[in-house]
Amino acid sequence: MATWSNLMLQNSSSPLKEQLIFFYDNSMLILTLITVFIMYMMLTLIYNKISNKYMIEHQMIELIWTIFPAFFLIFIGIPSIHLLYLLDESNSPSISLKIIGHQWYWSYEYSDFKNIEFDSYMLPSNSPEYFRLLDVDNRIILPMNIQIRALISSSDVIHAWTVPSLGVKVDAMPGRLNQVNFYINRPGLFFGQCSEICGANHSFMPISVEGINLNYFINWINKN
Repeated sequence: MATWSNLMLQNSSSPLKEQLIFFYDNSMLILTLITVFIMYMMLTLIYNKISNKYMIEHQMIELIWTIFPAFFLIFIGIPSIHLLYLLDESNSPSISLKIIGHQWYWSYEYSDFKNIEFDSYMLPSNSPEYFRLLDVDNRIILPMNIQIRALISSSDVIHAWTVPSLGVKVDAMPGRLNQVNFYINRPGLFFGQCSEICGANHSFMPISVEGINLNYFINWINKN
């Protein structure tokens, strides 16, 4: 989860999030090199005492500042397109989770297991044993190391089901069914929130995902 001292992205809990972090680092490296180079050139022009007032064009300079940005766009664009298709790829999911957004709470359904359904509301903020504005009364329980498919829609307005540490952010739109696949590779408690401005209580519909061992997940399913 995000903390006050967290200046970078949240730690990854899925392979998709790892790829997003790699792409972010790659893009930031390129942007940093460009920024440093431009600053160096600007300072050079400012403090340079030698100038040629008769030079109005130069073919080689124009060729360089046209080709170099094209190479930078290729270095950013190819990984971006690869990651975009990777995020939409469906790899034979073992579990399907139906998610419905409401004003202002989430509903979940495990349609593969006896149609387990429940609503998830934010807990009161005056409870010291819970995470303020992030914890819910009914958490999503999901197993680790299994491909999971989430089917997301809305019953009223546009919401967005977002869990940053899993690299998941999908719009929940009324009358439309969106899907996303993700894979939890470590146990833990992962928090998210609605990322679409959906009304007065938009900031009070958090998401809480608990990743557990497969055997514990089967026992939880049998008890519900």
